Amino acid sequence: MAFRIICTLHDIGSGNFPIDGQQRVNYEILRQAPLGLHWRDDRLLAAEVYDRQGRVVGIRPLGGTVEFGESSQTALKREFLEEIGAKVMILSAPLLIENIYEFEGENGHEIIFVFDIGFVADDYQLHETIAFDESDGTSGVAPWYAVDKLDRPGSPNLYPKGLKELLLARNV
Repeated sequence: MAFRIICTLHDIGSGNFPIDGQQRVNYEILRQAPLGLHWRDDRLLAAEVYDRQGRVVGIRPLGGTVEFGESSQTALKREFLEEIGAKVMILSAPLLIENIYEFEGENGHEIIFVFDIGFVADDYQLHETIAFDESDGTSGVAPWYAVDKLDRPGSPNLYPKGLKELLLARNV
């Protein structure tokens, strides 16, 4: 029996290919993700990461996914503009992290470009928390966190794993 594979760029990006409109085959991909480190004094702006029950299980700096033909810097600027309506400037060369992980039974693999950034305008200078909307329609919040207080009992974990050590090693 021959199968005809029909897919769109969205299907390819999601890792799911429809086969004859009946089945879905999981195709694992390597995701490229730019993340922006925005600092207020010694605190890092980071989005809450929720499990399926809606509990906060960690935090992750804001960012997104590199689209085909787009640089990591362009993708990061686009993601901040789309999610919180803020223009950002890139302040550093990227730190690179290869992140192979499992979250709620799903395996993931991503190359992360971590940039120090600044807001072009001071729109959020007085905000303790920034609300944002993801491209999939979900909403989130991003407060500022003291990095040295993360990854401890009773406090959220910083994702991706290993980012805290990199930040502390460069004396942030």
